[in-house]
Amino acid sequence: MARSAALFAILFAFAWSAAPYAEGAITCGAVDSKIGPCVSYVMGKGPLPAGCCSGIRSLNSMAKSTPDRQQACNCLKSAAAKLPGLKVPLAAGLPGKCGVSLPYSISTSINCATVH
Repeated sequence: MARSAALFAILFAFAWSAAPYAEGAITCGAVDSKIGPCVSYVMGKGPLPAGCCSGIRSLNSMAKSTPDRQQACNCLKSAAAKLPGLKVPLAAGLPGKCGVSLPYSISTSINCATVH
């Protein structure tokens, strides 16, 4: 019993000390599912669907910490790279069209390490 308590204490101490250096809790799978409804729009193949804006707003509310925002940025950058024919101005305009204010511009060349 004492051994498992000691192991728990060590794991807790490690997890607590590593927390400031941990990556964001947002996964690229979550980001992809939130922005999925936006793909046809940012490819210039249709109007802006309501599901896109609800996904953008949800993603924005999920990204509460700097690591979360940086992870979301990296996921968005990765997703954009997989969309040949992406209309960058349409993608960059999504936050504004969906009523979300960001302190940086969305682009395919953004340095996500600078996102705070």
